[in-house]
Amino acid sequence: MAQVDIIRNGIIDKLLTISDKEYLMALLRLVNNSAVPNEKIKLTKEQKLMLEMSETDIQQGRMISQSDLDKNDLEWLKGSSLDRNRCKTTS
Repeated sequence: MAQVDIIRNGIIDKLLTISDKEYLMALLRLVNNSAVPNEKIKLTKEQKLMLEMSETDIQQGRMISQSDLDKNDLEWLKGSSLDRNRCKTTS
């Protein structure tokens, strides 16, 4: 993966964790006012594959609501935390 793709994906990952509306609006203004030329984005073959897989999931009804996804994430995080605590106590 090219360095630019790594940087872009890192920024996207961080953006997905931000819930502060004002902060996001400030970032949007920054991006909208940037002098970056409006060019087509070239997707990697991996990104294209992920989009194709997403389309297939949608067509076949393999979807989950955001609230259910949030609940699953919280359960997973709690489980990961418990696993780490068990490792600490058994060491």
